[in-house]
Amino acid sequence: MSPTVRGADLAEAARVAAAALTLDASEAPGLVRRLAEPPADRRWTALATDGGVVMTSVSSRDPEVGHLDLLAVHPSVQGRGHGRALVGAAEEWLRGHGVRQARFAGNPPCYAWPGIDVRYTAAACLAESLGYERYHVAWNMTADLRADLSVEDDLARLEQAGVTVRAAGADRSAVAAFVEEHWNERWAWEAANATGLHYAERDGRVLAFAAWGARPAWFGPMGTAPDARGLGLGGVLLRRCLAEQRAAGQESAEIGWVGPLRFYSRAVGARAERVFWLYRRDLA
Repeated sequence: MSPTVRGADLAEAARVAAAALTLDASEAPGLVRRLAEPPADRRWTALATDGGVVMTSVSSRDPEVGHLDLLAVHPSVQGRGHGRALVGAAEEWLRGHGVRQARFAGNPPCYAWPGIDVRYTAAACLAESLGYERYHVAWNMTADLRADLSVEDDLARLEQAGVTVRAAGADRSAVAAFVEEHWNERWAWEAANATGLHYAERDGRVLAFAAWGARPAWFGPMGTAPDARGLGLGGVLLRRCLAEQRAAGQESAEIGWVGPLRFYSRAVGARAERVFWLYRRDLA
């Protein structure tokens, strides 16, 4: 008999996720909470069986694409068809919202992972057994927060160039507007909702930003305006954020969905370490 699927109680979902997601156990409850507080225009749901949960959402960029954001089955009931039933229920919900393709892939700006961590082998096997195809690879880097993260000399150098580096307060509208102008509204949402946000400005104009905690405990996003590159702002803002993460009790920080490997490697000795497979399947 296939497990019965119902609407999920988020407190129970967090408990199941903490038990099932062994690589992310300490963060799992926070991930459930974050996915349950997405941008206001996002359509999403959480579904559960006895001992399993799936959280799924519709892409705000393409309403015909849906995302399986989080899938977890408690170790005590694994192997009994819960994962298959949850994916089927999530796909049915997505079909009901006009979705034509489902993905095991992050739905920015509010996501848990870029895709399926390759070390969650059972999840990758389930996706492939259900007809999902692997279409992309993403990776994270890890920064050791015991490293030297001092920026005093850099701040003095920047001050001589008329540049001030600040931590954003409660009003993040100016920084968010800068991020949306130079990148996109997804990064702007992350900047506005991050735990920590630092930025550089000159003559009242924002030049660069860096954030952490938009996705719990991870660093990112960050960026520098084209005409301000070459000042070393990225490295300073990165170290400011990482130092804040260290002060919050972290021993290491994941730099999520990395593009420029060389920059992070040189700036703070970060290493490429966590790999994700992204899957997709067309829904009939």
